[in-house]
Amino acid sequence: MSIACEQSSRVLVTGATGYVGGRLVPRLLDDGHSVRCLVRTPDKLADVTWLSQVEIVRGSIDEPLDGAMADVDTAVYLVHGIGQSHDWAAQESRDAEHFRLAAEAAGVKRIIYLGGMGVDDAALSMHLASRHAVGRALAAGPIPVTELRAAVIIGSGSASFEMLRYLVEVLPVMVAPKWVATRSQPIAISDVLDYLVKVIDSPEAITGILEMGGPDVVSYAEMMTLYAEEAGLKRRRVIIVPFLTPHLSSRWVGLVTPVPGSLARPLVDSLINEVVVRDQRIVDLLGPPQRSLRQAISLALGVISRNEVPTTFTNADFQPFRKYATDPAWSGGTELRDVRVRHSDASVDDVFAAITSLGGEKGWHRGEWLWRLRGFSDLLWGGPGLRRGRRHPHELHVGDYVDFWRVEAIEAAPHLVRLHAEMVLPGEAWLQWIVTSSDHGTTVTQEALFKPRGLLGRAYWYAVAPFHVLVFPGLLKGVVADAESRVPAT
Repeated sequence: MSIACEQSSRVLVTGATGYVGGRLVPRLLDDGHSVRCLVRTPDKLADVTWLSQVEIVRGSIDEPLDGAMADVDTAVYLVHGIGQSHDWAAQESRDAEHFRLAAEAAGVKRIIYLGGMGVDDAALSMHLASRHAVGRALAAGPIPVTELRAAVIIGSGSASFEMLRYLVEVLPVMVAPKWVATRSQPIAISDVLDYLVKVIDSPEAITGILEMGGPDVVSYAEMMTLYAEEAGLKRRRVIIVPFLTPHLSSRWVGLVTPVPGSLARPLVDSLINEVVVRDQRIVDLLGPPQRSLRQAISLALGVISRNEVPTTFTNADFQPFRKYATDPAWSGGTELRDVRVRHSDASVDDVFAAITSLGGEKGWHRGEWLWRLRGFSDLLWGGPGLRRGRRHPHELHVGDYVDFWRVEAIEAAPHLVRLHAEMVLPGEAWLQWIVTSSDHGTTVTQEALFKPRGLLGRAYWYAVAPFHVLVFPGLLKGVVADAESRVPAT
């Protein structure tokens, strides 16, 4: 239950295509707020149910923000640059300062920021230290800032929950480092959203740091045991060894879970830090959290089983600064292509449905072991691999992930699906299908396109070309066969 605000306000939400932002926006709309979303890629919101109720401003946090900030009462900062580049922590602080200065110039009344918990000392991880530095940068000016700090967020699709889920479900026996004994105070995503809404709804600005935690303080090993119980799994055995470094642990997490190595490393580094609420101010001001850890896990598992996950951590791009474009980025420079065409008696719609069902559990029709081998090698290099699967077995939208691809474009006339590779590559790669009507049925054009980076990129393309012969013809043949199987028998 949120605190009733005296009147609705205009709220700017950054990160509206992300895990928390995508769930916060509809809550704010339900409370009567006018919501503006700052997003790099508006097409990623094309299919959300609340699109017509919000104002969309195309832009990035490091670009001019005059239009995004105009007439805004509250600015919500949900941007996180973890693992994006070698200097991602410094970039986070620069972006926060840029955001604060723009808010000051526009007369924004308050800033709300979701950060991370932890004690500010020499042992604090880079990830959590950067979260705190962002809070300080936002609070360095005259605008009142509320910094909500959370530990582990438990909810369907959160990075922390997906790490927990896959580790427990895949491994009946876990050889784990000492950090599994570290204490944490996890909090349900529903409670995080409740607190965010209450702070935004508050008639008076609540300034300073508010630490959020659920009612349970547990070690990570205890969290794994509790997950196994709620998931109906046999008790997992955890063997603690002293020689697993954070680097080795993050490699292992990248292999076993959908969390890529570049994200797993800073997250795993943070697991050595105890993240327990030390200041109960948030309870005094806004009330206690409503969900226990067991309830949060149960709710998340229920949402996953019903295939109703509204947002996931993978909504954020693996290549986060890359913009989606109407014209593909490969329209210039050296292009290496594998083009195949096939005709079908199936309708355009049936062929399109077969294409939008690729990946995940359905797979890629041909050479599955080659796809798995490529996914495994990608995991070793820190990429997402195949473990992400897909969010929905049949539906695709711009920005969705499909194994180690990201949906870059979906068009209705002509029917087109274009995937951009997020695997680790010496260049840029796309896989696309164009489906058109013909006099004798439907024509499907499948194109694999590669824009190499230097000599290594060209060498890579020609090295894998023999595998293309094994995979791509069968992929297109499988799409057509799937489409034709959808035609009712007469």
